[in-house]
Amino acid sequence: MTPKTKTHIYHAIVKSTITYATETWCLKAKTVAKLNSTEMVFWRRSARISRKDKIRNTIIKQKMDVTRSLLDDIKTIQLQRYGHVSRMEEGRLPKEVMKWRPPGRRKRGRPKRTWTDGIRGLMGGKGLIEDDWNDRSN
Repeated sequence: MTPKTKTHIYHAIVKSTITYATETWCLKAKTVAKLNSTEMVFWRRSARISRKDKIRNTIIKQKMDVTRSLLDDIKTIQLQRYGHVSRMEEGRLPKEVMKWRPPGRRKRGRPKRTWTDGIRGLMGGKGLIEDDWNDRSN
């Protein structure tokens, strides 16, 4: 099988399966590490390169002609979903769920990372502000 065929298989089967419903995930460090390792396991097996060969991931990605990582695609999907829900009319259920805050106090200790925190981090990393959801060119 050619590398181009393996790339088509990756996009059609592997990537679509892994990224199913990722727009609702809260990306934590452990999840990011698992996604990166899963992606590289596929590319290493496709290139028939073992970890014992001690070839860097960047070289394998160049050999297999990989342009975007799985994590970049997931981040883009999440930002698209945020913009989609933000542009919805007031009163729509997805928008109400995104704005909803639970009543009462949180438990003591460090607060858990929320989906909204992740979106704000992604937007900050790309230099976007919360009002940029109306501009679809970004």
